Amino acid sequence: VQLQASGGGFMQAGGSLRLSCVLSGGTLSNYAMGWFRQAPGKEREFVAGITWDASYTDSVKDRFTISRYNYKNTVYLQMNRLKSEDTAVYYCAADSSRAEIATQMAGYDYWGQGTLVTVSS
Repeated sequence: VQLQASGGGFMQAGGSLRLSCVLSGGTLSNYAMGWFRQAPGKEREFVAGITWDASYTDSVKDRFTISRYNYKNTVYLQMNRLKSEDTAVYYCAADSSRAEIATQMAGYDYWGQGTLVTVSS
């Protein structure tokens, strides 16, 4: 299984970006999916996850939306009302257990390469 994340870029505060993650070598419906991010000098943190339900870290609730389209093998992260503190490398991840949405890195089996989001204030 391979994950390819894309869609990062530079945006002013208050703007929007949509990240994509394409899963290849497998079937998306077999995985719970997550987005994590890592800001400079900080640890990688959970942002959002999705099975048949979705979960978000508090700092992005009501601003970010995770969605999945199994027929496209693609997961999206729609990011609205961006803030400077959202600046980070964003990673998508796949969890083959599908039992629940894992919020720790150890809960995921596969990782994408990351896409950089820079938000200017």
